[in-house]
Amino acid sequence: MTEALLLARQAAACDEVPVGAVVVCAGSIVGRGFNQPISRHDPSAHAEIMALRDAAARLGNYRLPGCSLYVTLEPCPMCVGAIFHARIERVVFGATDPKTGAAGSVVDLFAQTRLNHHCRVEGGVLAEECGLLLSSFFAARRARTALA
Repeated sequence: MTEALLLARQAAACDEVPVGAVVVCAGSIVGRGFNQPISRHDPSAHAEIMALRDAAARLGNYRLPGCSLYVTLEPCPMCVGAIFHARIERVVFGATDPKTGAAGSVVDLFAQTRLNHHCRVEGGVLAEECGLLLSSFFAARRARTALA
């Protein structure tokens, strides 16, 4: 999660919402990503998607069985769909997302037994640090807007 936080800070430096993610396989980071939808003009360029794309390219397979995804913010429904299609084994996230969280905050897609893939989920890892990064980012953005 520490590496995901570093990537989230990279996103903030690019004026993107500070979310970072890493894919880990056999104890090594095989994929890295941070939010980039604004700079890439791509609504799907969330941190999780970017990390999954990086890992898939490095491993030469769109399926990532046996891999874990660490992300600083609870995944949204779009990202949960990509996580399922990638066959990620485990998801670990930091802060909860009360607006679009799909691991229990708004909906829990991981608990849907009718879906064809399931993975373990653990939330709240370094939640305070992950949440503080997000709240500080948005406070600074609001302050800039108020001055403009």
